[in-house]
Amino acid sequence: MRLDQNSRSSSTAAGRRRRVPAPPRAQIRSTEKQIHGVTLRDDYDWLRAANWKDVLREPDVLPADIRRYLEAENAYCKALMGPTRALQKELVKEMRGRIKEDDSSVPQPDGPFLYYSRYRKGAEHPLICRKPRSKADGSGRAGEQIMLDADALADGKDFFDLGDAEHSPDHRLLAWSADEAGSELHTIHVRDLETGGALPDLVKDTTGEIIWARDSRSFFYVALDDDHRPSRVKRHRLGEPAETDELLHDEADAGMFVDIDKTQSGRFLLITISDHETSETRILDLDRPEAQPMLVAARDPGRQYSIEHHGDVFAILTNADGAEDFKIVTAPVDAPDPANWRDLIAHKQGRLILDHICLKGRLIRLEREDGLPRIVIRDLSQGAESSIAFDEEAYGLGMDAGYEFETNTLRFIYASMARPAETYDYDLDTSARTLLKRQEVPSGHDPASYKVRRIFATASDGARVPISILHRADLVLDGSAPCLLYGYGSYGSAMSASFRTRPLSLVDRGFVYAIAHVRGGTDKGWRWYLDGKRENKRNTFTDFIAVAEALADTGFTGRGRIVAEGGSAGGMLMGAAANMAPELFAGIVAEVPFVDVLNTILDDTLPLTPPEWPEWGDPIRDAKAFETIRSYSPYDNVTAQTYPPILAMAGLTDPRVTYWEPAKWVARLRATMTGGGPVLLHTNMEAGHAGSAGRFDSLKETALAYAFAIHTVGEGWDAAKGD
Repeated sequence: MRLDQNSRSSSTAAGRRRRVPAPPRAQIRSTEKQIHGVTLRDDYDWLRAANWKDVLREPDVLPADIRRYLEAENAYCKALMGPTRALQKELVKEMRGRIKEDDSSVPQPDGPFLYYSRYRKGAEHPLICRKPRSKADGSGRAGEQIMLDADALADGKDFFDLGDAEHSPDHRLLAWSADEAGSELHTIHVRDLETGGALPDLVKDTTGEIIWARDSRSFFYVALDDDHRPSRVKRHRLGEPAETDELLHDEADAGMFVDIDKTQSGRFLLITISDHETSETRILDLDRPEAQPMLVAARDPGRQYSIEHHGDVFAILTNADGAEDFKIVTAPVDAPDPANWRDLIAHKQGRLILDHICLKGRLIRLEREDGLPRIVIRDLSQGAESSIAFDEEAYGLGMDAGYEFETNTLRFIYASMARPAETYDYDLDTSARTLLKRQEVPSGHDPASYKVRRIFATASDGARVPISILHRADLVLDGSAPCLLYGYGSYGSAMSASFRTRPLSLVDRGFVYAIAHVRGGTDKGWRWYLDGKRENKRNTFTDFIAVAEALADTGFTGRGRIVAEGGSAGGMLMGAAANMAPELFAGIVAEVPFVDVLNTILDDTLPLTPPEWPEWGDPIRDAKAFETIRSYSPYDNVTAQTYPPILAMAGLTDPRVTYWEPAKWVARLRATMTGGGPVLLHTNMEAGHAGSAGRFDSLKETALAYAFAIHTVGEGWDAAKGD
């Protein structure tokens, strides 16, 4: 039955009676629209502020009625989570105890300096530092220069997120960017490293990326347009007003995003125009300050490519000519069009080439096969190859190319779900590995106390879905253990089975922590991605359900003992799983969940919608795509059934998954469900898609989610269930 303001329940803290407030009831203000002959009714469209673009910049302008509703939801969430308040504090303390408070990155050499970042003890934000290269073998901070104190810059601000921090090639200047609202609108600043003073240069409304010209007199950036789209590449000359910055590329296609990078050689600026299927690159010679971009290969639907540079050739990673899992070709720098592309690393089905870099005399690629990554080094003069790989059942591996091109050293980072991250320098001449840093866990961590497993679930169509698992070595696997099951499965993003300190708070309490490598990611190659997008999107959801069932069938957990977690597009997965198999889950944690899929992808005025059509389909022009999205969109498929407890988490200034998506979803769930719950909504009123930016502040949001999971499989929510 529905509980009103006077209802009471037993307290999990000490058996005391406590008041349980009624959940907020969102007003129904129905709107209707006709699409492909179908009438779509939306009772909660009013939660989308008409001035939402202004809210991204100034959260205080949110309309009062919407603010009242979101604050009422926050109050309700706080009240129901009240019995877990002590647990949340305990979780924050535990997770903070695993963070080395005065941690620092391994210095990267560049010319006369070593560049690195570090934290003061207790600081939320980093210091950006350097010291003379001559001090490389010394200990401590001798000769250190603090180039930027992000913690001081954040002082007194509700939100602060450092974007980029790039020193100029002559090492005299530092260009840095920051977002001060959570809306991903970054302002670029420039600092004189000799005097410590700020230059008058100020560039607003950028993505935050910065690439310097080689003469250190100008830099390049991507500007956001009025619709929050990264669409324009500009050159800023120091000392000149930003209003006069030179426009180098203005992308007219609203379905394409613009990004900038540079080759490892430092010779070329790369302007990449892409969506989720097609890419196009324009190059600009950074040795020529007045150079203009040159097209490499015009966009061809479905063809993707990315560029590295070595001497007089480009090394191009591409899926051209049916290379579904990508290959690497070469082309002359002075004639890089596709007619001159020649295979260097042939395509191999099932071996997905993820990335590539060129260091002097070598081509290095990161690839994944059978769900596991490896690094392969190729000698460009002799063609010989060697590789870096590990023997664990599940692990993560990444490259850190650093700043230099003429080097015999490659840096890589390795971790497993039980083993903290290790940073190595790899000698490309001798194959010797030098351990530079092992991630410290100050409160203590013994990898031998944990077990890492990799098993497979069989999907409804016979596909084998990988599952990465972490649990205590002494855990009895009899089906009684609770499980936190994490999933994503979109945009080709693979879920790395690397070390994460936060889930240890669950694992040490007897949880099994599992990652579902479902279709929609590239965990098993590009075909794994294609089989989980557009008309195949339902595979993502059924794979996740199959993983949950497999974990129960093999004794790692039991049905009704699984708390599912996912964020953004993974939050859409959470909403779909809750609709399709609610009885399987003890609870659902949906972080910034993309749950109002149909309405969002129908709205081409939203900044991210046109570039999303290759991922989901275009429901405006394609009736079949409309019906496909409509068939699984979590908001549109809420039904009169019993739902598990659900915690939805949102960010007010989120430009990616706007705050009203989870707000509307929660309102519809409460109005439609016939039992179960509770359904909670927590909106961070001072942050965006990534939540709180500080390294300790963000722990509070994780603690809320984990306390919800622990309470769900422990004391339960009987006293808080509404109708």
